[in-house]
Amino acid sequence: MTDHASPASSHSSPEQHHIPSRWEATVQQTRRVWALSKPYFASDDKWKARGLLTAIIVLNLALVYMNVLFNDWNRLFYDALQEKNAEVFWEQLGRFSYLAFAFIVIAVYKFYLTQLLEIRWRAWMTTHYLQRWLSNQAFYRFELARYSAGSAEGKASNSPDNPDQRIQDDIGLFTGQTLSLSMGLLNSAVTLVSFVGILWTLSGGFSFQWAGSEYVIPGFMVWMALVYSLAGSVITHIIGRPQIALNFQQQQVEADFRHRLVRVREYSESIALDRGEAVEQAQLEKRFGRVLSNFLALIGAQKRLIWFTSFFGQAAMIFPFLVAAPRYFSGAIQLGEVMQISSAFGQVQGAMSWFVDSYNSLASWRATTDRLTSFEASFQTLNPVPQGGVAAADVAVQSGDLSVSLPTGAVLVANTALQAGAGDRILLTGPSGSGKSTLFRALAGIWPFAKGTVERSPDTMFLPQRPYIPDGPLRDALAYPEPAATYPDTALQQALHDAMLPQLATQLDRTDAWSQKLSGGEMQRLAFARVLLKKPRWVFADEATSALDPANETALYTRLTALVAERNGALVSIAHRTGVAAFHQRRWVLEPQAAGSEALFKLSEKPA
Repeated sequence: MTDHASPASSHSSPEQHHIPSRWEATVQQTRRVWALSKPYFASDDKWKARGLLTAIIVLNLALVYMNVLFNDWNRLFYDALQEKNAEVFWEQLGRFSYLAFAFIVIAVYKFYLTQLLEIRWRAWMTTHYLQRWLSNQAFYRFELARYSAGSAEGKASNSPDNPDQRIQDDIGLFTGQTLSLSMGLLNSAVTLVSFVGILWTLSGGFSFQWAGSEYVIPGFMVWMALVYSLAGSVITHIIGRPQIALNFQQQQVEADFRHRLVRVREYSESIALDRGEAVEQAQLEKRFGRVLSNFLALIGAQKRLIWFTSFFGQAAMIFPFLVAAPRYFSGAIQLGEVMQISSAFGQVQGAMSWFVDSYNSLASWRATTDRLTSFEASFQTLNPVPQGGVAAADVAVQSGDLSVSLPTGAVLVANTALQAGAGDRILLTGPSGSGKSTLFRALAGIWPFAKGTVERSPDTMFLPQRPYIPDGPLRDALAYPEPAATYPDTALQQALHDAMLPQLATQLDRTDAWSQKLSGGEMQRLAFARVLLKKPRWVFADEATSALDPANETALYTRLTALVAERNGALVSIAHRTGVAAFHQRRWVLEPQAAGSEALFKLSEKPA
């Protein structure tokens, strides 16, 4: 076990309070997106990923080329209409049919390959983050860190809210929005390059008199499209900027509301017994109130932006006709050229207005990226997992200079040495709330707020007071976390009989929500059945029979002590009942210390 920094030491540096400029923010956002995207395109799936991405880019370029061909078709078709040239009219209709067919084929495969890349990318990122979240008890330490000392309102700044939502929802949003926005930006850039020359040629020059001199602005429509789009982008950002924070907040409050709903489902029996429906409804309505309040603020911000973007889009449709009309009515250009100018202006203005058209998506994408980035950063700020050595052959666990703290930074025990070896049966006692279970967590190697050295045997099982019983077939719940196929049915059934659950011995293949179906005592007996099935040498039991009657408790402890004696192992228990104490020879006692002492408690050894 290694030394760890106190949670309270994780304060923001002065640099973290620096407010970046817009350019710095853009650079930072680009770096965050690259940091999130790069691992997949450098992974084992990189060649398929890069191949799909290349194909999508090629198809996007092909769609732009098709739009160039359609622009040229506009001129020929409408000129034929104006000149009443039936031969050219029918010829262009025929040409339109194969142009439209090619466009449809390209659009369909662009959609299909984009979705294929998105789901492959999402699958890889989901697996990647699941592995990181479930490795080294990160999921457990995130929950501990949420209430570390020094955090605002008791919540640690480096602990992500709702990691499940970030993995399930944010990753899907990130991959989809990143591909959509990046391909949209590429499409706009290529469209601009392809059509700006056409529009420059078609629009001609704009002449005006000033101070007795005549001036001509070449490519007038191009400049007007640029000014129009830049003005629209600036105004859009000013109006729409609040959406970034509101989108971020919306994802958080939605996840908080969903989390509370899941908690009600998980603890439905306890809530029903306590008649806690009114309290839960009040809590759910409070959380949904936050969802509703933030959503109303979000749609208000979106409404203000839609007012502007709708006006912006409608004005862009009529603007090229206003500019081209004088030349058309003077006979300088024909109807086909007017339609071609309108089409080219729409393409150029649309390309330059990508920021305006995509702002809602950009705001949502920015919020999603920020949530994933903070989730990624949270893995870096977690305290390291206490790494202990392997104990000697006849030792279950031993420690030297072990100090265990609470997440608040308060020290429970300091500089403690203890050892449990072959033949030992030890009872850990102390006042309620003295940290007995926390000491067990430190000995198990999952408690990050500890320092010193701990050596433990790998052939160890811990029996918690409230065991985890996964949903699914009963055989999987019994063998957890090992595959059920590891054990024959006869062994599984015998373990259930030995744990006094004979009624379940014939239900190994039954699938159910066992944590909801079984009583607290049955769940504890099922946890004992796991131990009796797997036969570990060393067993640590934390109030493992608190829900059992004295007769069942005595029977199970009799079998447990027989198991460890047969294997020349050891048993360490936490319990308050005198019936459990009778099965132990030694006691570790947590004794309160005077105020001002180095630790809140001192661990001493006494006879049972």
